[in-house]
Amino acid sequence: MSLHTRKSKLEIWNLIAYLIVILYVIFLIFPLANILKSSFDQADGTKGFGNFVRFFGEPHYFNTIINSFKVSIVVTIISIILGVPLAYFYNMYQMKGKRFLQVVIILCSMSAPFIGAYSWILVLGRNGVITRLLENLFGYTMPNIYGFKGIVISLTSRLFPMVFLYTSGALKSIDNSLIEASQNLGTRGVKMFFKVITPLCMPSILAAALIVFMRAMADFGTPLMIGEGFRTFPVEIYNAYVGEVGQNFGFAAAISIVAILITALVFLLQKWATSKFSFTINAMHTIESKKAKPAFNFFIHFYSYLLVSIAMLPQVYLWYSSFRNTSRSGNVFMEGHSLMSYKEVMKRGLGVSIKNTFFVGALSVAIILVLAVLVSYLVVRRKSLKSQLIDTMSMVPYVLPGSVVGIALISAFNTRPLILTGSVAIIIVAMVIRRIPYTIRSSVAILGQIPISMEEAAISLGSNKLKTFFTITVPMMRNGIVAGALLSWITIITELSTSIILYTARSQTLTVFTYVFVSRGSDGQAAAVATVLSLFTIISLTAFMIISKDKDVTM
Repeated sequence: MSLHTRKSKLEIWNLIAYLIVILYVIFLIFPLANILKSSFDQADGTKGFGNFVRFFGEPHYFNTIINSFKVSIVVTIISIILGVPLAYFYNMYQMKGKRFLQVVIILCSMSAPFIGAYSWILVLGRNGVITRLLENLFGYTMPNIYGFKGIVISLTSRLFPMVFLYTSGALKSIDNSLIEASQNLGTRGVKMFFKVITPLCMPSILAAALIVFMRAMADFGTPLMIGEGFRTFPVEIYNAYVGEVGQNFGFAAAISIVAILITALVFLLQKWATSKFSFTINAMHTIESKKAKPAFNFFIHFYSYLLVSIAMLPQVYLWYSSFRNTSRSGNVFMEGHSLMSYKEVMKRGLGVSIKNTFFVGALSVAIILVLAVLVSYLVVRRKSLKSQLIDTMSMVPYVLPGSVVGIALISAFNTRPLILTGSVAIIIVAMVIRRIPYTIRSSVAILGQIPISMEEAAISLGSNKLKTFFTITVPMMRNGIVAGALLSWITIITELSTSIILYTARSQTLTVFTYVFVSRGSDGQAAAVATVLSLFTIISLTAFMIISKDKDVTM
């Protein structure tokens, strides 16, 4: 290859790097800088720290931070306590119905959190099916599920599967010789679980803990749905924005800045903790599941299926409720079953919401795929100051709450020269910003495992670098790309916190459509739309398993 040709190819990749940096600056850095600037705008038109003084000075606002930390910490701890043993039983021992069990576990994690909260209300709320059953049969009054308890129960049932998936991935990387060595030294059973297995899985457990904590901290729909006066930080951001927009947007911006700082601090703390436990394991012989003794075998089956059943039961009842007869408004369930609720939501725009969901999801994922592949290649194969900058910027959305992203984009693109507010385009931009880190991380991980010698061999045979990239490198990255893309797809179609701020009547997605019916108390119609959304999630998960050709799903 001539020097001129080599130089031109290098310039192409430099151009790609500059273009990606420009995109990040326009759609990420500029909105965040704009919201930071707005945070100093006070109601009287002056500049200052008044918004921050108001937030930290009034107990009502500051307590929302405390509440969010309480919820996030408790949910994280319970999720670890439930998820780690579940992963251990699943991977270490032979179990009946493993495939089915895993699918159900994943389904628990993939549903929209606010729909999970709504399903718990249908089951254990004041008029829930189990609540009424216990009162009618035994005269027993169920404890109140609303408030802190309800938020924790709902979020935990949706987030412990993340701990399961991450820990399962770690267990599959442990060499069986380490287990055999510990057994030969007399370390078995519970002692081996705490002394050997848990330390080896600690980096993945900490990564899972961060995911759970951040999702619990950033969740908007669950506290709004089931909190009943227990105000959390994301709800306060939303209320501040809705209540103050056009009057004192600066206060909403100030709360958003506080949210960014808190989540960034938590992220850095987790990174530091992970570095303390960081190590590499090359599993020459992966762990082989063994048959447990009868009593213990009964216990692991009972524990696993009971836990998953409890987590899945509200969602199953939600699906069932969608086929019950209701009043015309959908507020009251009646005797008999029919497709009444589905017919009603079709009249009210279900088709448009499905179309919007597919359009937003498909276009967002397509953009994410292109950008993630290019970014991962720049980060892994073309290390430079620009690629390091791109890698850093790509992780910034990881710590941004959805409501903050929505407010930042509205503040940045509601005036000329680029007006996006009120359009479908701004929702797509938001989804790309929020979900691209997942696909980038999975693409970087898989590309790091591909020997560069394969690309060099293709080039030495006459292939240019761009052709090698598209014909050799990208196909070999297939599994990582597919995994990240489908995870992005599922999280996009079930996302609420950003969409609820950015949507209009013309850009309403299924999650927003569901929330509208839930907020109106139209239970039957809400259940119907939520069931349609769940169906899309199941189809997406099935597609992932078929395309990836992997029997197990891990993180």
